[in-house]
Amino acid sequence: METVQSIERAFAVLGVLAAEPGGISETARRVDLPKSTVARLVATLEEVGALERIGDQYHVGPGITSLVPSGPHSVGLVALARPHLERLAAETEEAAGLSVVDGDRMHTIAQVDVDRSVQARDWTGELALIHSVPSGLAMMAGWPEDRLDRYLEQPLQRSTQQTLVDVDRIRVRLAAIRKQGYAWGMEEFHEGINSVASPVRDASGTFVAAVHVHGPAFRFPEPASDDEIGRVVAAAADGVSHSHATVPAPL
Repeated sequence: METVQSIERAFAVLGVLAAEPGGISETARRVDLPKSTVARLVATLEEVGALERIGDQYHVGPGITSLVPSGPHSVGLVALARPHLERLAAETEEAAGLSVVDGDRMHTIAQVDVDRSVQARDWTGELALIHSVPSGLAMMAGWPEDRLDRYLEQPLQRSTQQTLVDVDRIRVRLAAIRKQGYAWGMEEFHEGINSVASPVRDASGTFVAAVHVHGPAFRFPEPASDDEIGRVVAAAADGVSHSHATVPAPL
């Protein structure tokens, strides 16, 4: 039946885009279907919220992620992380957030703000080049070598003049992050904003997200406080990791 075939094809499209976001042409190649067919399927899936378009790539949308509370983009992880983010924001007096890898970018999926006269903007829903933000560097520090090589082989763009794009220097930096357990970024993604991040692990030790704190560069971090703040952020990330690892798997 044509309807059944359409459902099978729609699930095939959802499957490849859940594994890695992509555009119409790339998705058509991955599912081995005509580009016109995939374009129609994607348009329908986007209309019902199963997919969403960010830039020129399609991602699994809220209509699907809301049905899978254990997924890394889901409200499930956000709910687990939120108490830790609230304590972290209160302790540092700066905004605390949670980000996940989304294709070749970091996607901020939650943020807890603080009441201060000058606040950093809410980055929830925003995407950033992985190498340009501490949350992305923290995640890269846990990647297997082949994945890291593939990412670093591509041309690396700058978000600001401070963004590090030299591959050798990035590798040195990642080695330091592995030892410290956290990563700092000074105006590397956005001018006037400094940030620090640490990875969240699942029960197997795989990096699944990053906890981060960011604030205006003129006050964050305070002099000689970067190590202390880094350890506080790493402790919060460990708390989220423990909460995530101890949640029973869905039946």
